[in-house]
Amino acid sequence: MRIPHIQYLFVFAVLFPLLSFGQGMATAFQKAENSGVSIAVLDSLYKSALHADTLLAAFAGKEKEFQGAYISLLKELGDFLHNSNFKWQKQTRCFNRIYINKTGKIDYFLFNFSPGEIEQEKEQEFERLLSEFIKNYRFPLTNTTNFAQCSPVRYADKP
Repeated sequence: MRIPHIQYLFVFAVLFPLLSFGQGMATAFQKAENSGVSIAVLDSLYKSALHADTLLAAFAGKEKEFQGAYISLLKELGDFLHNSNFKWQKQTRCFNRIYINKTGKIDYFLFNFSPGEIEQEKEQEFERLLSEFIKNYRFPLTNTTNFAQCSPVRYADKP
């Protein structure tokens, strides 16, 4: 006996956690996975912003423009954290994976600090402020497709 709607239920069960964060989600990779957000599924839904194979890059031929916009995003985040009185107190390494929709709205900003890199309370405050930041932030470039960018980052306090 074939159940015709089981495929749709499966697709819904996989995609629902991805669609349920209309305001955008800012969290650690592990917390995202624990809440049902699959990085593999996100990677299948968002094209790489930059890629060695230009057929796979959302910003093929516009690499320098994209890099400038990405640096601008990180600077604006740094300004927001500074203006919110957030202090790193030391240079802090992190890995970010940011998923951005066609209009420039950040859907997911996932991060990972290495164990011992940051105190738990500071990471929670960073997550809270990052969630606030992405509510109103628009990436300066748009595209015909959703796109993602990942990179290691070194966060530090402004002088």
